[in-house]
Amino acid sequence: MSEKRLSITEWAEDDRPREKLIAKGKNSLSDAELLGIIIGSGTPKESAVDLAKRILAACQHDLNRLAKMGIKELTKIKGIGEARAIGIMAAIELGRRRKDTESESLEQLRSSQKIFEFMRPDLLDLPHEQFWVILMNNALRPIKKVKIGEGGITQVSVDIRIIFKEALENYATSIVLVHNHPSEKKEPSTEDINLTRRVFDAGQILNIRLLDHIIFTNSGYFSFQDEGKL
Repeated sequence: MSEKRLSITEWAEDDRPREKLIAKGKNSLSDAELLGIIIGSGTPKESAVDLAKRILAACQHDLNRLAKMGIKELTKIKGIGEARAIGIMAAIELGRRRKDTESESLEQLRSSQKIFEFMRPDLLDLPHEQFWVILMNNALRPIKKVKIGEGGITQVSVDIRIIFKEALENYATSIVLVHNHPSEKKEPSTEDINLTRRVFDAGQILNIRLLDHIIFTNSGYFSFQDEGKL
């Protein structure tokens, strides 16, 4: 006789991710809760969210690693049969296709002016510095833009390792650096020039090309590429 699985509708009200999604929105759910909804039910000894937590632990809580797991790997996890493994893979594939569609619909960033316009909503009128990286595909369309650092009025700390971690995890073939100068001074500082050179050199080793570094101000911008500094 098979043991009864505990369905989501039988959980305590505070532990129901579906109800939480309806009441608070999809952004309020953790990765485990979202995965628990996909799984649908748990085992006699654990909820679907607990099972989801074990799946995430198996891939070191890295969704990119989860996306690379096949049926054989997923079904090695206790509580995951072939049907659940297929459901997880299908959900991840839908997310990947949506991402591809978004990238294809975005305009190619082939000039410093287009990059400036692309970042305007994020950097316009900011009273402090922010540092962003735009991750690009082979067609020079943005995969995503990521805020790498945030600082004071005159400087921001940047970890180059984080820049290339994002690029590698998102399969970017090229990147663009963008940061703002609240002072409205467009010219790069010595620190800006040195950072650009270090990122360029690291990209050469990793085969990820640095296309440009834009210094953003409300009244215009400075492009390392346009000024022959790359």
